[in-house]
Amino acid sequence: MNPTLLTFGCRLNAHESDAMAHHARGKDDTIIVNTCAVTTTAERQARQAVRRAHRERPDAKIIITGCASEIDAARWSALPGVTRVIPNADKLKPEIWGDTTPGLPPSRHARALLQVQQGCDHRCTFCIIPFGRGDSRSTPTEEAITRAQALCETGHREIVLTGVDIASWSGANNEGLGAMCRSLLRAVPGIERLRLSSIDPVALDTKNGDPDLWWLLENEPRLMPHLHLSLQAGSDLILKRMKRRHTTACVADLISRARQMRPDLGIGADLIAGFPTETNTLFEETLSFIQDQAIPFLHVFPYSERPGTPAARMPAVPNSERQERAARLRAAGEANRDAFLARFIGKNVTVLVETPMRGHSPEFAPVNLSGNIPPRGTIALASVTGIENGALIGKIS
Repeated sequence: MNPTLLTFGCRLNAHESDAMAHHARGKDDTIIVNTCAVTTTAERQARQAVRRAHRERPDAKIIITGCASEIDAARWSALPGVTRVIPNADKLKPEIWGDTTPGLPPSRHARALLQVQQGCDHRCTFCIIPFGRGDSRSTPTEEAITRAQALCETGHREIVLTGVDIASWSGANNEGLGAMCRSLLRAVPGIERLRLSSIDPVALDTKNGDPDLWWLLENEPRLMPHLHLSLQAGSDLILKRMKRRHTTACVADLISRARQMRPDLGIGADLIAGFPTETNTLFEETLSFIQDQAIPFLHVFPYSERPGTPAARMPAVPNSERQERAARLRAAGEANRDAFLARFIGKNVTVLVETPMRGHSPEFAPVNLSGNIPPRGTIALASVTGIENGALIGKIS
């Protein structure tokens, strides 16, 4: 038996929960709650989950970890049923869970997550995460190679590099993320698909960005034609008030250049709707930017105040307007997505099979599968016959 995992927040948290479940295997009397501090909603949901878990399993040991508990451990310790709060810095240490078995924990995902970075050195005005994750730390290249090799040996054909701010990865000789990716691909031929998780646009600034990343985009077919940008807004004034380091012109230039290299490039973006001081005019700038740049895969979040951040002290946008603006951005994203997906109708695409009925193309287009579907984790060729509910319809012969 294994512990029960309740995970909130980002892909990195999901990856860390997998590792904790591995290290704590056998502890069937334990509930581990991996919290998130990105929004007040995520924190509230985690607190509700703790109370519900205690009601349903009053004899279980509830262990709390994650960014929200890092910021206010005492408050989480006081919740009913909580026996321990583990700091973020300790939660992946095997000995914390009593695990003395050598080796790396397995990945349960068809797309294996490889954490290469932790923490953040930047202080965006809306973000509390640096207080929960600490300053940026980079996984050494050799360690990343060892982990990637182990993932490939267990059958994973696609690896996703993840972290809090992977754009800030730095090696012993000040080499950047692109150089580490090139080393990974050279050293581990078993990596058939390498994908980047969310990345700060400054890493791909057309003048001062990472030259190795640009080289890979243009020349390395094993690097997937997919970029998910930590954009947050399409208004320069709002970006300035967020204390972001990019401008809309920078993002437009990098999108244009990347599309010239990979015409079918899939582009995603994180967006905050209703940031403090955002007027209707400033919101329309973001909406127009998303439409003009035809970004197909949007993650849209209504702004959520985080106590202790500068943005929480700025003039707020009414919550109803935040929700309405988020809905409009999502609608624009859906229109962009459907137009992007339409270009694949009548073509063949390679799909990493992630469930018995679904997978993703290299461009990260979701594909609903039919036909002779191979086992999970297989890369298969599918013929695209149409679009349904925001996904390609693909048949495998």
